[in-house]
Amino acid sequence: MIDPALLRESPDVLRESQRRRGEDVAIIDTLIDLDIRRRAAQQAFDEVRAEQKQLGKRIGPLQGRVKKDPTDIEAKTELDALMAEAAGLADRVKDCDAEATRLAAELDSTWLAVSNVVDDRAPVGDEANFTVLDIVGEPRDFTAEGFPARDHIELGEMLGAIDIERAAKVSGSRFYFLTGVGALLELALLNLAIARATAHGFTPVVPPVLVSPNAMEGTGFLGQAAENVYRIESDDMYLVGTAEVPLAAMHSDEILPADSLPLRYVGWSSCFRREAGTYGKDTRGIIRVHQFDKVEMFVFTTPEEAEAEHQRLLAWERQFMDDLEIPYRVIDVATGDLGASAARKFDIEAWIPTQGAYREVTSTSNTTQFQARRLRVRLRDDDGTRPVATLNGTLCAMPRIIVALLENHQQPDGSVRVPAALQQFLGREVLVPARSFQ
Repeated sequence: MIDPALLRESPDVLRESQRRRGEDVAIIDTLIDLDIRRRAAQQAFDEVRAEQKQLGKRIGPLQGRVKKDPTDIEAKTELDALMAEAAGLADRVKDCDAEATRLAAELDSTWLAVSNVVDDRAPVGDEANFTVLDIVGEPRDFTAEGFPARDHIELGEMLGAIDIERAAKVSGSRFYFLTGVGALLELALLNLAIARATAHGFTPVVPPVLVSPNAMEGTGFLGQAAENVYRIESDDMYLVGTAEVPLAAMHSDEILPADSLPLRYVGWSSCFRREAGTYGKDTRGIIRVHQFDKVEMFVFTTPEEAEAEHQRLLAWERQFMDDLEIPYRVIDVATGDLGASAARKFDIEAWIPTQGAYREVTSTSNTTQFQARRLRVRLRDDDGTRPVATLNGTLCAMPRIIVALLENHQQPDGSVRVPAALQQFLGREVLVPARSFQ
């Protein structure tokens, strides 16, 4: 949610943000109208309620007089008149309260459809209009090395690491088994990621992956992203698509001392995404799947420190990619491709040799105070209380990192070289084929 003061003082900022995102601009005028009507209704309720209280102060003494002297006709007549007036006021209070409550609910509901205000520096446009900030590493020339690059599916089969066919038998399309060295590779990546994160001061967390509607809505995943969310209807619970959701909601309805910030958490969880709207896209392999594991960083900090923390998260993600010795590029994501909560987002895209393209493997978003307002997470300092800022950053989305590792570090015989930083966690320097594919 956005600070309502911005709507009243600078509505054009909201209109421009909506325009840059390619989202509904007219909704800002709807909000302005609802805000005016809601405040007027609240004022009407406050006034009639005050009138009711004043009337009550007059009725009390008269009731005492009549009780003391039932023959006091003057007091009884006045009391009867005031009681009739009070009955009418009670109906007005009830009506005004109902109208103020209705408009407040409608205003809150409409606010939920408005995305965070975008950073002015984010490139404007759709998915293709990103800006490349940096390119690291040189993609291998497999032709010059004398052998054709195998894709991760073939390599996974040779290594006995990935089984898509049996997963389809068990769960349908877009699922996979990691077996043997594939499972060990994921665990090694998990341990490397957690080791790196804890060295930077993150507290490790294994969060729940079933969350309440409040947690999902508060983080902005029941708006434009709702079609990709799995809902357990019988229990009104949601399966998370990222550990960002439970980590963000962990401190909901709390006031955090300013001197305790930043609070940095690194969560490991399974993630679930319906991948609605991607029919026919990335149907082969494990790049776009319904269930995967991910290591996610999440930070609560002061609004003043949020931008610097965003750069730190990106730097830590880059360090992890450097550890894995994978060529990559860093992009500034375009406004039309930002999630509802993000004001600005940086993606790291790994080079995938058999696709001849860079593909997203990590991202980090500055969500400013948007999620904190929805989840009611505040900080207290010398100036009082106010919403914190929140940020998130994927350190390791397992399947895509595994794809990049296998394809970039493959060797002519189908074996895969293990990057030096990962060897201590995997216990081997090379992944050797379980069987030969000639």
